[in-house]
Amino acid sequence: MNILLAWLGETALAEWIRLSRWVYAAVNALHVLGIALLIGAIVTLDLRLLGWRRQVSLGAVGRLLQPVAITGLLLAMGTGSLLFLADPGGYAGMALFRIKLTLIALAVANALLLNLRAGLASATPRRLRLAGMLSLLLWPAALLAGRFLAFVEG
Repeated sequence: MNILLAWLGETALAEWIRLSRWVYAAVNALHVLGIALLIGAIVTLDLRLLGWRRQVSLGAVGRLLQPVAITGLLLAMGTGSLLFLADPGGYAGMALFRIKLTLIALAVANALLLNLRAGLASATPRRLRLAGMLSLLLWPAALLAGRFLAFVEG
């Protein structure tokens, strides 16, 4: 694993990201934009899953917000991968980074389980509330773990 991490850190793309202040800043800004799209859409959808604004159709909310959340997730994952290249060994060695990735995996699994099984329209109210509560715990926790990475070591 260390050989792969060292190789990733030595690629031309990794050097460009690490050494160019503007490239790193641009990738970081796009990462924040992706997170904003994801969290904004997810929190709104989760609140609806918990029963907020019941007069608004859950199907309509899902059709509106799920593509925004998916776009945000893909943007955050793509740019996050580029930011990882700036210090692959350092990030991989941080427990907080591994916790962040675990939280993201659990949050994505929660969303997939809801959407691939019954789906928003057919899920029971209990299942919708459970998915909403889990999501409201997991996504902000992943966000906080990611933000704390800049301020802690090891």
